[in-house]
Amino acid sequence: MALVTPDKMFQKALKEDYAVGAFNVNNMEIIQGIVDAAKEENAPLILQVSAGARKYARPAYLVKLVEAAILDTGLDIVLHLDHGEDFEICKKCVDDGFTSVMVDGSKYPFKENVALTKEVVEYAHAHGVSVEAELGRLAGIEDNVSVDKRSASFTDPDEAAEFVKLTAVDSLAIAIGTSHGAYKFKGDPYLDFERLKIINKLIPDTPLVLHGASTVLPEFVSLCNRYGGDIPGAKGVPEEMIREAVKHGVCKVNIDTDLRLAMTAEIRKHLTDHPEDFDPRKYLGPARDAIQAMVSHKIRNVLNASGKR
Repeated sequence: MALVTPDKMFQKALKEDYAVGAFNVNNMEIIQGIVDAAKEENAPLILQVSAGARKYARPAYLVKLVEAAILDTGLDIVLHLDHGEDFEICKKCVDDGFTSVMVDGSKYPFKENVALTKEVVEYAHAHGVSVEAELGRLAGIEDNVSVDKRSASFTDPDEAAEFVKLTAVDSLAIAIGTSHGAYKFKGDPYLDFERLKIINKLIPDTPLVLHGASTVLPEFVSLCNRYGGDIPGAKGVPEEMIREAVKHGVCKVNIDTDLRLAMTAEIRKHLTDHPEDFDPRKYLGPARDAIQAMVSHKIRNVLNASGKR
């Protein structure tokens, strides 16, 4: 049981046609719900920290909470920086004990993205840390990163192959139609699977990452709205589309919005049904259980495409 890099997890996932769940964490209850599900399902696990999570919970607390989860469960866990916007934040996380970092230079032109990614790769690899990068831009919102759909662009397969060759990055997040947040599609959901297949063919040994992959499960949206929420028209990536993507080189699937919805829905319900409760444990406990159930569902029915793990 230890903090580990994702490299061996990804190699096994590529060989056996499944994906590793990468779940965003913000507090103790979220971490406990996720790791309890992973232990129950005997699944590999990535816990990832965004800029917003670092600001909210503070890095030292998050690192120690993940270390506590390892001691409590006996799991090997990857601690990953999600959407590192520059070299300094990636360096800080490497120095703080993260075992994987994502440098997000997707907002820059190709050459600048390459240069930034190479700088992070050189430092991280020298310290035994894995690096994920992004090529192409997703619509939606990820903490303080907002990209309008009109400026979102899908990943060019030839550029992806060149990017991996130039940077020696360990995994690559690609844009094929997913988006961040709860409102991923206005019309029919669409992912460019032909583009994904070409990318996978050109760089078959590179683990591909799908950001913005929450399915925005209708039952949680409905529960939130039933108990005072206002989330009309939220729509995520259908589970069958995630399963299809996993068949073509996607071996890391990022999930955040579904965690937030599961937790908030249960808290809203509990406080409505039990207005007398003011002890946070009374409503955070059920919220933790809701996260565990949802993560178990994801591992079993969405990420485990081949029935192997």
